[in-house]
Amino acid sequence: MPSIKLMRIAVIALAGMAFSAGAAWSFDEKPFDKAAFEAAQSSGKPLLIDVFAPWCPVCKAQQAILGGLQQDAKYKDLTVLKVDFDNQPDVLKSFNVRQQSTLIAYKGKMETARSAGDTNKASIEALIATAMK
Repeated sequence: MPSIKLMRIAVIALAGMAFSAGAAWSFDEKPFDKAAFEAAQSSGKPLLIDVFAPWCPVCKAQQAILGGLQQDAKYKDLTVLKVDFDNQPDVLKSFNVRQQSTLIAYKGKMETARSAGDTNKASIEALIATAMK
């Protein structure tokens, strides 16, 4: 009989495969570039700038929250542009960002809200909601 530990690993692996195979992503997420940013602003749709670093535990917590929100149809018009904290210093300067784990919401060309270091799902959803009005 398989051990409980092996059974847990199998369940986690199967759940991960089912999630990745059947995921219906609602919002558009892509790496930041100026053209994509300007196009998203021109569309007037809600936009979230996600400043992350792969080594940052707060960023990982934010990614888990955003990943969960991708499953919610109410965010289908949201565009998320990911800024690499370690490799895009000019972009950081243009947004006046000094730390990774910064989230900036836009509605068209207007910044509607900003946070840094937030890992609370409700307040991240509230930040995004400011761009969806």
